[in-house]
Amino acid sequence: MSSHGQAAWELLLPAVGAPARRRGRALQEALREAVRSGRLIAGTRLPSTRELAADLGVSRGLVTEAYEQLTAEGYLRSDRGAGTWVGEAARARRADRSRTADARHGPGPDCGTPVRGAHGPGPETSRVRVDFRPGTPDLSLFPRAAWAAAQRAVLTRLPHPALGYPDPRGVPELREALAGMLTRRRGVVADEERLVVCSGVAQASTLLGFVLRARGLDAVGIEDPGSPEHGRLFASTGLDTVWLPLDEEGLRTGPLAASDVRAVVVTPSHQFPSGISWSAERRADLLDWARTVDGYVLEDDYDGDFRYDRAPVGALQGLDPERVVYAGSVSKSLAPGLRLGWMLVPEALLGEVVERKRTMDLGNPVLDQAVLAEFVTRGGYDRQLRRCQRAYRERRDALLAALAEHLPGTRVSGIAAGLHVIARVPGDYGPPERFLARAAEAGVALRRLEEYGTARPADGDVRLVIGYAHLAPSAVTAGIRLVAEAVGRG
Repeated sequence: MSSHGQAAWELLLPAVGAPARRRGRALQEALREAVRSGRLIAGTRLPSTRELAADLGVSRGLVTEAYEQLTAEGYLRSDRGAGTWVGEAARARRADRSRTADARHGPGPDCGTPVRGAHGPGPETSRVRVDFRPGTPDLSLFPRAAWAAAQRAVLTRLPHPALGYPDPRGVPELREALAGMLTRRRGVVADEERLVVCSGVAQASTLLGFVLRARGLDAVGIEDPGSPEHGRLFASTGLDTVWLPLDEEGLRTGPLAASDVRAVVVTPSHQFPSGISWSAERRADLLDWARTVDGYVLEDDYDGDFRYDRAPVGALQGLDPERVVYAGSVSKSLAPGLRLGWMLVPEALLGEVVERKRTMDLGNPVLDQAVLAEFVTRGGYDRQLRRCQRAYRERRDALLAALAEHLPGTRVSGIAAGLHVIARVPGDYGPPERFLARAAEAGVALRRLEEYGTARPADGDVRLVIGYAHLAPSAVTAGIRLVAEAVGRG
């Protein structure tokens, strides 16, 4: 075994000592960090699951699960029957770091849209009885009592000077709390000095757009299908939009390479709206492309915490934090009206992003930031996510059962995670235009998949993006029944 490998196995030993209920996650985190730090270099062959399990004194299943998870995220690669290696996507990035270190301009001293969210619903529909349009969480789940308790705690102890103009990046306690939470939950490289608190993913997109435009870029690529809001947000900064086609593994590499863009916005952990999780190969291809063209990737992790039937896939940013701008928010986990989000910024862009944030709004409200910091630090955010996870899984299950009962033959995908599914209803329920018209007449609001991209299949099936998180299970069932009664067959 190489010296790199031996050092890495020693690094894994503390994880083995973790409590049994979190030993698997601890092992994955330790192995991920060994790759990131360079203690396991690209091309290093790992021992078999049986060998490593014996060395560490844990079950083979625990090691197998760790290998599979990190392979899905792109840190490892595996050839059936031939072993497991550290992947090329996670190779050491010292050259990139040396090129960008001098470009950092830290923030200076403290200073003395009709967009409803990156994936929010569109215009109101008249006479709507059941609204299946995606993008809205259940706002009744907002933890009012816990949030009020956090507010009282903050107001009691917050010193008067803290109410002055904040650091444009955000108050230190929130950046520290978010960095720890994102490292633990999403597998990112979260340096709190490079974390910028912003008003959701919408502002993160516009901040990045202004910076890229000032650097001479004139276009940004978005996924096809994808969220049209991404294009609108970047258009507001002067950047054109280039649709880039997807297949079942992620962005197709040929069109990406031929596009001439040097920036793309992607949703690789749970692609919106298709629901796919990008393959490790496509993740690696995207990062190779970014390095080759000296470009950047905006990763919109819009619902990264909601997984039901599979382990969460770690964020792309963890593989190359110098090429990936990571953005997220509390819009789905708490409420979009809070307008609180974050972005992790590569060193080369940090100074420009912070200065743009300063001139845009002088920073987010201090009290709101302090309350969120208290909520995260005291465990309220984790409890909220568990509560939402249980509720949303129940609603997803109700939707799948209703589709199977009332619209038999419907194929669904993207069900393992997120807050919506893709439903492909057979054409024998009627052509898409008539299907949607009859559903609307019955008071059911639906969105076609074709509204999110350029593809227009001509097979006669009706492809729907069905959001369910904001609806009670009984409303989900009633809504699908209304659709079935309205459209009939033939």
